[in-house]
Amino acid sequence: MPKIISANLNGIRSAHKKGFFNWMAGTQADFVCVQELKAQQPDMTPEFLSPPGYHGAFHYAEKKGYSGAGVYSRQAPDRVVTGFGSPEFDAEGRYVRVDVGDLSVISVYCPSGSSSPERQEAKFRFMDLFLPHLQALRAEGREVVICGDWNIAHKEIDLKNWKSNQKNSGFLPEERAWLSRVFDELGFVDVHRSLDPRPEQYTWWSARGAAYDKNVGWRIDYHVATPGIAARAREVAVYKDERFSDHAPLVIDYGL
Repeated sequence: MPKIISANLNGIRSAHKKGFFNWMAGTQADFVCVQELKAQQPDMTPEFLSPPGYHGAFHYAEKKGYSGAGVYSRQAPDRVVTGFGSPEFDAEGRYVRVDVGDLSVISVYCPSGSSSPERQEAKFRFMDLFLPHLQALRAEGREVVICGDWNIAHKEIDLKNWKSNQKNSGFLPEERAWLSRVFDELGFVDVHRSLDPRPEQYTWWSARGAAYDKNVGWRIDYHVATPGIAARAREVAVYKDERFSDHAPLVIDYGL
């Protein structure tokens, strides 16, 4: 049963040292979408570029040690697309798409707005540009899975302390309403939630206040898919047996 994994690495070199690639090899996943490489092409070792059994496609940020996204696929892609057509955000290395047969798998790293008001404004600009791109993806008529760190917790169930975060980036009403449009208007599916409606299914934890140990987290990593492939999803897991990053890998089996 094919698997697709999304994992924010918070630095590919750091995740490697913590055993990410050893774990990845054992998953037998068909696609592994990674975000926040914090690396440029010269930093990428042969193992990072093409781990045994995988083809790698990457989008690097122009700024050193910043952002970056990639997709590892077992099958050589028929097509690779880096960037979604925005000069501002393509320079930040946030989007890579691979097409294999009738399926498109995309790794996306949406901006965070938590560091400053200026970055929150940038996040809103990204949202304004990314929504029509998502609409165009739907219009292609292909099956699409968009994996990544969307930096938005959609509903109250998706973060531990929702009451105290309603004015904080990642849980602002405008951000949540935007994500609702992705699902309700454009017709994409939040695959994790379609399979597992339980609370406390978090994928990211702050480094402060023993958040991980207390499971005070946020669900901000998603598989956002077209309805056809979403309906084939059979099993979801947030992998927490090992820690490679401040995010946990989100693993979904699709019965293709």
